[in-house]
Order: sequence, then structure tokens, then C-alpha cells
Amino acid sequence: MSISKKEDPRTIRTKEMLRNAVLSLLSEGASISTLSVQKVAAQAGLNRTTFYLHYQDIQDLLTHITKDIVNEISNKIEGLLHATELSEKQQLTQLLDYLYIHRGYLLTLLSISRFEEQLYLLLEQLIKMRRENTERDIPAEYVSMEIRTASLVGIIMWWIRKGLHYSSDYISEQIYLMYRHDS
Repeated sequence: MSISKKEDPRTIRTKEMLRNAVLSLLSEGASISTLSVQKVAAQAGLNRTTFYLHYQDIQDLLTHITKDIVNEISNKIEGLLHATELSEKQQLTQLLDYLYIHRGYLLTLLSISRFEEQLYLLLEQLIKMRRENTERDIPAEYVSMEIRTASLVGIIMWWIRKGLHYSSDYISEQIYLMYRHDS
């Protein structure tokens, strides 16, 4: 999409309706494989012709939604990097809160586009930036960035899949304590 070309508000609204329809169907228990143009259009209150004005097929729509969600998460992480008034723990809690709010469809939708790998890359950038901003000389015994990132992604993915009975504040506190004691 060209940045210089402004998208028509009706187009934006229609795409948002289709996105919301997909997310609603997924949160109601539909699987990716059962989504159809007819179901999504009906859920959105639109017809199939309108759907095809914006997307080639369901996979095209899912690809766009997934990119949007990854961009939202990336923007959230980027925003947290520059939120100097928040502590590291508060920043992590806000990220976990965002993931918690979107948990209903996040794993289902993003499993088709390697969410874990993308989360790893985003968090790796976050950790790298933090080290550049706070550390002058990293001690030799310091946990490598790759190991730290992998452990953080593993904890977050476990939490989204099986540990949601723990609050985002509790998980961020546990991560904070773990990382404070390993360096």
C-alpha cells in the first residue's frame, strides 16, 4: 500500500468490519479451516462481492489481519522502549496485558504465520536496545541475548497457552525476578 495515497474511509471501515468478523468467528470457536468468504461476509453484514473488492480469498484476508496484529505488537514494543516514565517491569506488564486482551484469537490466527518466531525477533530487538542503552561493558558471564530472548518468548507462549490463571502483573514480576538474579 502506498503511503502517499490515502485510503478511502469506506474502504477502511469495510476492512475493519471483515477483520472483526474473522476475529469474532475465531473467538466463537470457528477454526481457520472452516472460515469461508460466505461466513465472514455474513458475519460482517456484507455480501461476497464486497469481500472480493478488498481481498482475493480468505487466506489473503488472514494474511492482512496477521500482518496488522504483528505490526500492533511491534508498535506496542516500540512504544514501550521509549516510555521512559515506566519501569522495565511496568513495560513488560503492559505488553503482557496487550497479549492477554487479544488471547482469544491470537494463537489461532497467528499459528499460521509463525507467531513465536515473530515474537522472538521483536523481543530480541527490545533486549538488544535495552543492553545498548543501559550496559557499557557486558560481563563475560552475562546470559546471551539469544538465550534470554528464547526464555522470555517461551515463558510468554506458555502463559498464553496454559498459564492465564496467573495475572500479567504476576508473570512480569516473576520474569523480572528471574532476570535480576541471573546477571
